[in-house]
Amino acid sequence: MTVVVVDTNVAIAANGGKYAEGDIQCHLCCVERLESVVKQDTVAIDTTHLIMEEYGNNLSHAGGPGMGDAFFKHVFNYQYHGGRVRRIDVTRSDDDRKGFEELPDNQFDRSDRKFLAVALVAKAVVLNSTDGDWSENATLMKELGVSVEELCPHLPQIRSRGRVHQ
Repeated sequence: MTVVVVDTNVAIAANGGKYAEGDIQCHLCCVERLESVVKQDTVAIDTTHLIMEEYGNNLSHAGGPGMGDAFFKHVFNYQYHGGRVRRIDVTRSDDDRKGFEELPDNQFDRSDRKFLAVALVAKAVVLNSTDGDWSENATLMKELGVSVEELCPHLPQIRSRGRVHQ
């Protein structure tokens, strides 16, 4: 069982949303990966609810109509039951260069730092569809020992600024 941190762009792409940018290959890859996550992986989220807030702002609590919504419902339902979802303690920092005490100075968008901090502490793999922060910070990721699974490497990477709020 793999521990994963799922960037919100993956769930949005699985729903056929803007991060798939009309690309059926990316959409299907994200759907298949989230189906696998729900069946066999452990999802890491933060105890401060930042990740769940972002999911809630971009996905449906009803669990449909898309696989991204079903993934969100799965995480929501299992967030306090252990096993399928791990809640990870991370500490917000007043230092804007870091974002979280667990992180060194970094250039990540503020909206992505929670995912990075949780992945670092949980020793989890980050799932990403098209957010350029992960590839743009490949050196830092290597230094921290955080792996990223790029689900849509055939698409150009985009910056997440302004696309997902948190």
